[in-house]
Amino acid sequence: MTTFASETLDDTARSLLFTEARTANSFSDEPVTDEELRGIWDLARFAPTMANSQPLRVLFVRTPEGKERLLPHMAEGNRAKTESAPVVAVLAYDTEFHEHFPTVFPARGEMMKDNFGSMPAEARADVAKYSAALGAGVFFLAARAHGLAVGPMGGFDAAGIDEEFFAGTTWKTHLVVNLGHPGENPWFDRLPRVATDDALAWA
Repeated sequence: MTTFASETLDDTARSLLFTEARTANSFSDEPVTDEELRGIWDLARFAPTMANSQPLRVLFVRTPEGKERLLPHMAEGNRAKTESAPVVAVLAYDTEFHEHFPTVFPARGEMMKDNFGSMPAEARADVAKYSAALGAGVFFLAARAHGLAVGPMGGFDAAGIDEEFFAGTTWKTHLVVNLGHPGENPWFDRLPRVATDDALAWA
C-alpha cells in the first residue's frame, strides 16, 4: 500500500482546492444531494484536532422552513446570498466533546474524559473552537473536492442561531457556510495575495 507521504496532488487538484478556488457569490438551482453532503463529511471528519477530539458538528439547512428560521439571524447583507444557496451548513462545535474520548481516544479515553470534564467550561469551549476552526478549513476543501462552491458568512447572530436550532443541546454555532454549484458570475476577480517575503520568516 502506498503511503500518503509519497503522493502529491496534480495541478488540476491543486487548482480545484486552492489556486482557483474562491468564495462563491451566486449559486445555480442544481440541487445538492444527500450523497454529496455525506461525502463532504466523510472527508472533513479527518481534519486534525487536539487529541483527536473531533468537536466539529454540522447542521445542513436546505428546506424552506429551515431557511425561514435561519435568515432572521443572518446579517442583512448576507440574507439574499444565504437564501439563494441550495444548502447552508451551520458549522458548530460540541461543548461536551470530551464525552466522546472513550470512542475517539480509546487508549486513554476515560482519563481524557475526566481531565477535560474537570476543566472550566469556558476553557473547554476554547479548545473546542480551535479544533472546530481546523475542521472548518478542511470542510471547505472537502466541499471543493466534491465540485461544490463555498461561501462562508461572517455576519450572523450566533446566540440567535443557537437558540433557534441548538436549544437543549451541547452544540454552539461557529460559522455559517453557503454551499452549492456555482451560479451566474459567481466569482469576483482574484484579489492579490500577501507577498511571500512579507509572510515568511526563517530560523
